[in-house]
This record gives sequence, C-alpha cells and structure tokens, in this order.
Amino acid sequence: MRADRVFAYGAAAGLLGDLLLGDPRRGHPVAAFGRAAGAVERVLWRDHRGWGALHTAVCVGGAAGAAALSAAAVRRSPAASVALTAAATWAVVGGTSLGREARAIGDALAAGDVDAARERLPHLCGRDPQALDADGIARAVVESVAENTSDAVVGALVWGAVGGVPGLVAFRAVNTLDAMAGHKSRRYRRYGWASARLDDVAGWAGARLTAALAVAAGGSPRAAVRAWRDDAGLHPSPNAGPVEASFAGALGVRLGGTLSYGGRVEHRPVLNASGRAVEVADVERAVRLSRRVGWLALGVCAAGRSIWALTQRGGEARS
Repeated sequence: MRADRVFAYGAAAGLLGDLLLGDPRRGHPVAAFGRAAGAVERVLWRDHRGWGALHTAVCVGGAAGAAALSAAAVRRSPAASVALTAAATWAVVGGTSLGREARAIGDALAAGDVDAARERLPHLCGRDPQALDADGIARAVVESVAENTSDAVVGALVWGAVGGVPGLVAFRAVNTLDAMAGHKSRRYRRYGWASARLDDVAGWAGARLTAALAVAAGGSPRAAVRAWRDDAGLHPSPNAGPVEASFAGALGVRLGGTLSYGGRVEHRPVLNASGRAVEVADVERAVRLSRRVGWLALGVCAAGRSIWALTQRGGEARS
C-alpha cells in the first residue's frame, strides 16, 4: 500500500478513535513522554541555552527515533502500518479532550457556578483562574480552544502528512516540551529557549492552516480574514496570533486584552475589536468550529500527501 494511503486511512482511524474514546485517564503516551522529559531535565538542567537545547534534542530525537524504528518494523505489512499510524494519531491528537474540558467549564458558567469553572480552568490553560470573572473565563476558554486546535490537532496532522508516524510523534514531543519549559519563568527563560523556538518553527504551517480553515468553516469568512490580516501580527506569539484572530473573526467576538499568568499580568492587543464580548454560549460555538477545522485539516493533509506522491511518481515516470 502506498504511503499516502497509509497516512490517510490511519489518520482517519486515529481521529475517529479520538472522537469515540478521547484520551485515556491513565497511561497516556504523551504523559509518559512528559515524565521521561522531566527525568532528563533533572539530569541536564543548567541556567543556560545550550543545556536546554541538548535537552530538546535528546527528548525530541529520542521520541522521533523510536517512532521511526516502529514504522520501519511494520513497513512490509500495510495493515500493521495503518494500525500504527492510527494508534500514533490517536495518541498525539487531543481534540475530544479539548472539547470536553471546554464544555465542562462552559456548563459550569451557564449554571452560574463560577467557582467550579475556576477550578477546572487549569485543565485547559495556564491562566490564573482567581483573577478572572465569568466573562474572563469564557474568553480564556475560547482562546485556548482556538490555540489548541492548532497545537493538539492540525499541527500534528500536518507533520504526519510530511513525515508519517515519526512526524506525528516528533510534533507532539516538541509541543509537549514547549508546554513544560517554553514559558518565560525564571527557571526556563534560558533553559526553555530552544524548546520554545522549535515549537514556533514546528507549529508555523499548522497555525496558518488552522487559520485558513477557520475562515472556511466559520460563520463570517470576511470578518475572519480581516481579523487575521489586521490583528494576527499584534499577538506576541507568531502562531497563536493567526489562529486566535481568525477564530475571533469567524465567531464574531473580541479576544485578547488583559490576562494573568503565574501572577504576571500581561496586556495583549485586542483581536477583532469590532466584535462583541465573549459570552458563555460562544464556548460551544468555538468547540464546534474546532471540530470542523480538525476534520477539514485531515482532508487537506491527506489530499496534499496524495498530490505529492502523484507528483513524485510522475517525475520518476518522465525520467
């Protein structure tokens, strides 16, 4: 079976598995990688960029290498290759868990239980929940759904289309390391620099594809394009900016503004300033948009891989 078909069938099965099963409560491969990365950090940590780069190389290289060996071991069996791709896709994407957590917070807000919403918010993002009222929590959830659609679904599919199982696993490893060490705390300002920069590079294509698909799948394509064009560059993150801006325009809401991380207050530019304030009902709208974007991304990535394969075969035939 051709590699493009292996990816298409396996990735579709993996996304369906995520839809039906979500993430396991125990023994998740990404959690196991996180524990291993933490163990490497305890050995290597120095307040130095070079040691942080070594940590990134060891962790990402080890994960990608193990995935490459696994893919090579089943290469002769189309069924096993599809199964491995499906398992890897299910392990690295997190669209169902993302939607589940967002909806749980939205349900708490709809019931007027702001304390319960604050308690659940750290499962979804790193904001300081005590610094947020109900509207602030709803806005944080919509922003997190937008950003994680790229990080937890679309970016993985892009790299799966490019590199198969090793691409899927390597992207999730990079993204996990960024979540662990890529923030600008005193401990990680230098040590996490390489993880953060590599995540910016790895997530670039997925973020732009996510933004484009939000334009296509949202209710206001013109507003989404305008917000992406005018506001994405104002965001401090080169990848979160296009995604959050396009989601804001597609949903007709304002995102950005003042927020707090780990006791540090940030004043971010407003995205889609002509939109209205986020409401609790927008959480469900964001989750539905995220799901549509994820399935569209599968189609785009599978088609892109097939077109590339046809191009390669055409070139070989002409030579």
